[in-house]
Amino acid sequence: MILKFHDDPTVNGFEIVVFLRLRLKGSRSFRQRLLLSTLSSTPILIEDIRADETWPGLRNHEISLLRLFETVCDDCHVEINETGTKLKYKPGTIMGGRQHSAHDCGVSRSIGYFLEPLIVLCLFAKQPLTIRLKGITNDSKDPSIDTFKSTTLPILKRFGVPFEDLELKVESRGLPPNGGGEVVLSVPVVQNLTAVSWIDEGFVRKIRGTTFSTRVSVQFEYSMIKSARGIINPLVSDVHIFSDHRSGPEAGNSPGYGISLVAETTSGCFISADTAVSQARDEDTSGLADDAKRDLMPPDDIGVGIANALVGEIAQNGVVDSTHQGLLFLLCALCPQDVSKVRVGKLSQHGVETLRNLRDFLDLKFIIKPDPNSQSVFLKCIGYGMKNLSQKVS
Repeated sequence: MILKFHDDPTVNGFEIVVFLRLRLKGSRSFRQRLLLSTLSSTPILIEDIRADETWPGLRNHEISLLRLFETVCDDCHVEINETGTKLKYKPGTIMGGRQHSAHDCGVSRSIGYFLEPLIVLCLFAKQPLTIRLKGITNDSKDPSIDTFKSTTLPILKRFGVPFEDLELKVESRGLPPNGGGEVVLSVPVVQNLTAVSWIDEGFVRKIRGTTFSTRVSVQFEYSMIKSARGIINPLVSDVHIFSDHRSGPEAGNSPGYGISLVAETTSGCFISADTAVSQARDEDTSGLADDAKRDLMPPDDIGVGIANALVGEIAQNGVVDSTHQGLLFLLCALCPQDVSKVRVGKLSQHGVETLRNLRDFLDLKFIIKPDPNSQSVFLKCIGYGMKNLSQKVS
């Protein structure tokens, strides 16, 4: 039982609320469940976590995420049964602060898997967060650190987050299977977010990109740039793709390469697509550039594939790409109790799951209306009214 401040003076300023543990099943949406549990101060019980699989229970990256939440929060409580198929989580106070020891994200998922929930969580911390994360910076599963810098952070600016205090510094790159990457993340705190009306996707005015290579020839990057330009140059005149070749300690522990592209529109939208390829076998790969050339997907194919993926995302007429739909809905839901209205392309699976999680944890629903003139969708909601009570009202 907790005391929750209430604006209605007829109840003497306070409302007594009993929070029951929310019972959930399965491993679906683990990150968001943990995030929304903490933000809403709702204890959760998750059962049957991969109970029927050959290797049941929580995965290494999920346990690492729990440890990360324990690092930036105070007094949270985690209980996992012997098989890892049952989790009890009681959220604590979001502290943030400067973390003096690095968090190892492991190598089963990239750092991008951890960044989204960590950033949103620590916007509502007591102190600004600075933390070093180690692991994989680029892979084909999660948004890369390049996409976070070029696309994710500008989205947060739309909601009133001080952009000058948001920083993601890449100190070394790391690819599967052995990682070795390091980034330093800085996240400011806010008292509350700002509701948005964001329905104009605008027209593409420029495209920027970054290619990278680690422990292979820089020629791989030139091939990706040339093939990607072959797709996008006829469509947009202002195109710049930068190269980031790493060697030595800054190249991590595995050879590979990749590309991240972002289209900026006339209305200030950022639409992105990225991928990375790396050597599949888990062994010491230092000095094996020739072997890597035989194992990795041709760079020309990578450049063409990501350029086409970006064009496909732009064609959906959304204000964000499909990868960022979940984050967009989450930020709208956490806004003050005012109306936010946004436009996205075809709803992604992650976007739909986010809408369900917001309903379950915050009792918040979006009004969804398809655009009859395109494949895009309008969504509207009244914010939950999330406030950072540790910040003084200005």
